[in-house]
Amino acid sequence: MSDSVKLSSKDIKSWLERETSSIFIPVHTRAKKLLDEMGKALRELEEASKMLFDNSGKEIEKRNMKIYGRARAMNKLARLFLDRIKQIKIPDVASYAGFVTFAQETQKALIVTEVDVRNWFPRISPFFIMDRRKFLVFFEKAKDSLKNLHSFLTKEYIKTKVLEETYRLVDKLQTLEGQLANYQEQKGKVEGEKVPVEREIAATQQRMADLKSQGSMSQLNQTNVEIDVLSAEARQRLQHLQKPFIKLLSLATHGEGSGLTPEELNKLNQYIDNPFEALATEEANQPLLRAILQKLDRSMSEKLKLKPEKERKAKQDIDNILNKNSLETLHKKCADALAREKQLSASTAIAEARQDLAKLQEHVENLRRRKGVVELEEASLDRARKETTVKIRDHKDEIEGNIFSFMNKRIRIE
Repeated sequence: MSDSVKLSSKDIKSWLERETSSIFIPVHTRAKKLLDEMGKALRELEEASKMLFDNSGKEIEKRNMKIYGRARAMNKLARLFLDRIKQIKIPDVASYAGFVTFAQETQKALIVTEVDVRNWFPRISPFFIMDRRKFLVFFEKAKDSLKNLHSFLTKEYIKTKVLEETYRLVDKLQTLEGQLANYQEQKGKVEGEKVPVEREIAATQQRMADLKSQGSMSQLNQTNVEIDVLSAEARQRLQHLQKPFIKLLSLATHGEGSGLTPEELNKLNQYIDNPFEALATEEANQPLLRAILQKLDRSMSEKLKLKPEKERKAKQDIDNILNKNSLETLHKKCADALAREKQLSASTAIAEARQDLAKLQEHVENLRRRKGVVELEEASLDRARKETTVKIRDHKDEIEGNIFSFMNKRIRIE
């Protein structure tokens, strides 16, 4: 197997023209000649049809009743001939596809015209005999030209079909490569727009982080972290009481004698939803919690249905809280943390800092939206680049295959 010829996409067309000129030029020259001959035959047939139309029109104007009916038939028939011929488009440039279309259109027009001639010319006899003979001379000449054209098309011109398709693919390949270069240029611009936006987002987020880590905001953030830790501890310390609390609440809601006052009922809801806040807002020695636990302890034995193990753990926690003050230290920490959080949150410095943070956050969101738009455009360009790259490879493969099948030469387009 001979080595492949390496060609760039810019050089392939000139190389192909040099390699195929001895085949392509004579065939195209012959095609152009046959197109010209067919075009001339159609123009002559059109003139002959116009002659039939004009002469029959003159006879109609004479109002000679002997010939009037046949003259009208001839006039109408000639108009049909003219319309059909005018609809045939002669290609400006010879190409296989254009040649085939032209031959098909011409053949269709001549076949229908021949049917009309066979059906109507005998009915028009014996009038317009010289005109009809003259028309038939040009009609037969047109049929002969079409026969020559068909013969050339099927025997000679079809050989260049693959070659013409290859030239078309080369032009399309160069167009696609131009599109790819344009996509790559646009992607570079989009990436250039994206980088400063990302830098500004990072810079704004750093300003927000700095603002949160300074002065009163830093103290408030530390206090909030402490509250999160205390919240988790409060929920964990009261976890064995959650189920009993919920059952006691259900008992009170359905009016089945929980013994809870409205204030205690509200506090019970708070201990279920937010143990930290419930504990932090208790007075010293947690009087409301103690009252709730005492009534819970009585109800567990009488009205609440708990599994033995859950009841045992709940009673143990109730005993620890009521008799051993197990929540005293946690209560003080929660109350102190909540008081500090409220004091800091109410300060002017915190209000100003939060206002600044809100503005910075809004700015970050606007920047992210801008970045999102840029990323959508970037993704669209990436898809277009990938699709175009695939098309370019497909076109190269097809061109290489066509050249091998037509010329038995292997090339590689780089």
